[in-house]
Amino acid sequence: MARKILSRSDRWFEWSVDAFLVLVLVITLVPMWYVVMVSLLPFGERPSLWLPPWKWSFEAYAQLVGQPSIWRALLNSVILTVGGVFISLSLTVLAAYPLSRRDLPGRGLIVGLILFTFLFNAGLIPTFLVVKDLGLLNTYWAILLNGAISVYNLLVLKTFFQSIPESLEEAARIDGASDFQVLWHVVLPLSKPALLTIGLFYGVANWNNFFEPILFLSDRNLMPLPVVLRDILTGLNVAEYVEGSAAQAAPAEALKMASVVLITLPMLLVYPWLQRHFTKGVLIGSVKE
Repeated sequence: MARKILSRSDRWFEWSVDAFLVLVLVITLVPMWYVVMVSLLPFGERPSLWLPPWKWSFEAYAQLVGQPSIWRALLNSVILTVGGVFISLSLTVLAAYPLSRRDLPGRGLIVGLILFTFLFNAGLIPTFLVVKDLGLLNTYWAILLNGAISVYNLLVLKTFFQSIPESLEEAARIDGASDFQVLWHVVLPLSKPALLTIGLFYGVANWNNFFEPILFLSDRNLMPLPVVLRDILTGLNVAEYVEGSAAQAAPAEALKMASVVLITLPMLLVYPWLQRHFTKGVLIGSVKE
């Protein structure tokens, strides 16, 4: 295959784009590298962008991992993230699929009301009072159910469902499939890229959520990892999470940056695994119209 010959202006444009992307990469990686270097900082060393490998110290990670409160907070974050993704994704699918059907009575009105909630909300105090009156304070349900459906994700999934050929659903209905069977056996298998994307959005939001736990939870044993991280970074309760005589084995800066690495690492590991599914076409294996 003959290689396309580019003009000078095209080559300059490609070089400019490459240079811009390299600049963005550097701007992104330098702060991350600095955080990792400071997390490996031993006593007697000043924070810097480069630390020789023979001076690396993993004492900050050992201290954090050795604290029972950190593991308890990690378990709380896993419960809230996994449970939140399951509940939010299930509710979003059950709301988006009917709204994607053009024959749904009152479809325009319902979408308008949903958009209204996207632009306006009741506020913090009414939300807190509703959660309190429902008896959900100081429970996981206060976090899992409050804002379980994102209007943005709902509209994205609704639009995606509308792009699926109606002939596939009609063929299933001719064979006697109900609406739930059509959703489960036809629509969802073709929507894996969209579901993985929306699930990733919900997962990251639930994993990084710290405001709602502070608002609705008072039991320290229920606090997720971001709240513990916030307390460590602000220096509010460092002694509560890093206890014992070994608390002076690592600098405070190293403890703070190590906590940032620990809370960021799970998402960094999950995202590449999910990203490989995004390149798959939505209609792979389906019938061509």
